[in-house]
Amino acid sequence: MRTDDAIRLVATARTDADLFGADAPAHRYRELVAALHPDRLGALDEAVRAEATDAFVRVTTRWRANQVFVLGAYRLGPLAHTGDLADLYDVGADRLLKLPRNPTDNDLMAREAHALRTVEERGDPRYLPYVPRLVDSFRHRDAATGAQRQISVLATAAGLHSLDEVRRAYPDGLDARDAAWMWRRLLVALGLAHQAGVVHGAVLPRHVLIEPDGHGVVLVDWCSSVVGEGAIPALVPGHADWYPPEVAARRPCGPGTDLAMAAGCMTWLMGDRAPRELRAFADGCRRPALRARPDDAWRLLGELDEVLERLYGPRTFRPFTLNP
Repeated sequence: MRTDDAIRLVATARTDADLFGADAPAHRYRELVAALHPDRLGALDEAVRAEATDAFVRVTTRWRANQVFVLGAYRLGPLAHTGDLADLYDVGADRLLKLPRNPTDNDLMAREAHALRTVEERGDPRYLPYVPRLVDSFRHRDAATGAQRQISVLATAAGLHSLDEVRRAYPDGLDARDAAWMWRRLLVALGLAHQAGVVHGAVLPRHVLIEPDGHGVVLVDWCSSVVGEGAIPALVPGHADWYPPEVAARRPCGPGTDLAMAAGCMTWLMGDRAPRELRAFADGCRRPALRARPDDAWRLLGELDEVLERLYGPRTFRPFTLNP
C-alpha cells in the first residue's frame, strides 16, 4: 500500500470496519503500519511526513483499543518498529517481541536466535552490548489460522537511531570525524561476531543503530547471519546494490563480506564529505574478490585508527547531535 493511499484511508474511515476491513483486519493493519511507520517514510515532504505520522498514531491507537494479544508469556504493547520481515512490539521491561509477518520467514528468525546465542556464548563479554541480547525464543500457533511463527524477545536500549536517520539529518554528508566513531564501534561489533564464528550478512544503514550522546552502536537484525561456513540466505529487498558479489552469487561468505558492507555504509554516510584517505581505505575493504579483502575486524580497526590519526591527530571525544 502506498503512503498517500494509507493517509487517505485513515482520514476517511468512519468505523474500524472501514479502516481494517472485515475479511483480514490483521493483514490490513500490517499494510497500514508498513506504509505509515515513521522509520519507513524515506524522503518525503515535511507536511506529508507529518500527515503520515499522525495517521500512524491513529491506526495503532484504534487497533490496540480493540485488540488484546498475548503471545506465550508476553502481552503485546504498542508497535515499536517495523523491520524487514518482522514487526517489533513493546512487551515491557525494556524488551521487544519480534513477530514475523510471514511464517515462511521462520527459518530466518531461527537464524537470528542461533547467531545471538552463539555470540553471547563465545564472544568477549566486554563487547556484548554492541549486539541485541536474546531474552527468549519460542514458537506460537495462531488459533484462527493454525500458522506457526518463530518469535524472539530482545532486550532493548533507549535512544537508538539508525544510520538512515543520521543521513536524513545530514543530507549533504556527515563530517568524517563523526562518522569515525560510528565506523570504529561498528568494527568492534563485527570483531565480536567474527571471533564467535558468526557473519552478520546484512550490514546496512537501517541495521546499524547509534546512541548519539554516549557514542554507542548496536548492530541489529541478524536474520541473514551465517554461523560457521555458508552463503547468505537472503537479501534485504531494495538493497541488492549494497551487497558484495559473493552474496548475489550464493557463494560462501566470510568476515570480509561484513567489512565490505560496513565500509559501504560509512562512505554513503559521509557522501562527498569523505576525505580521500578514508575513501581509499573503504575501497580497500570493498575489493570484488572476498579473498582480496580484509578479514580481521580488529586488525582493520587498528589500521583505521592510523588513518584517522594522520588526518586528525590524537583521538578526542566529539559531541554528536542529530539536530545539526
